[in-house]
Amino acid sequence: MIRKFEQSILGIFVLVLLMAAPAHSASVSLNGALLTLQGQTLEVGQPLPAIAIPDSGMKMISLQSLKGRVSILSVVPSIDTKVCEKQTHILSEDNGGLDAHLITVSRDLPFAQKRFAREAKISNLTFLSDYRDGGFGQATGLLIEESRLLTRAVMVVDKEGIVRHLEIVPDLRQLPDMKKAFAVARKLN
Repeated sequence: MIRKFEQSILGIFVLVLLMAAPAHSASVSLNGALLTLQGQTLEVGQPLPAIAIPDSGMKMISLQSLKGRVSILSVVPSIDTKVCEKQTHILSEDNGGLDAHLITVSRDLPFAQKRFAREAKISNLTFLSDYRDGGFGQATGLLIEESRLLTRAVMVVDKEGIVRHLEIVPDLRQLPDMKKAFAVARKLN
């Protein structure tokens, strides 16, 4: 009788732990160290979360406003690093004249994004900043718990706001396959 009671209590305890576990338990690495991603796991086939974050001019942009046109969201930890800079230039310069919203999302301050765009002579991208509370990172499962930066990723969203391609790189030093993202976007147009 006591044994069954202990098993029942243990079962309830495990169930409570599972229910309290974070919604996302994926990880990425940097220099061999594992980093935990936080937030709701975003998957292909799901709608882009209905949140708003500021652009480089501090204007709040709703992700729902992207509907009606294919979008590519290039997610980077910080535009002031070499790999993030390269990913942003690829999105801007190597997209082959793609008819899509081209967006870079980072946790950099909007002022830093504006400076970066000016210095890099990039005028065909929209920069969105998740600096306030990491709401974009939490809503997409792309927020790194340890650094509070966004992980490196690229996603393609169709005209209805549904994610049709998502690549989260396993190592932050690697670039996502931007050519594949461009190809998916072309097929959606």
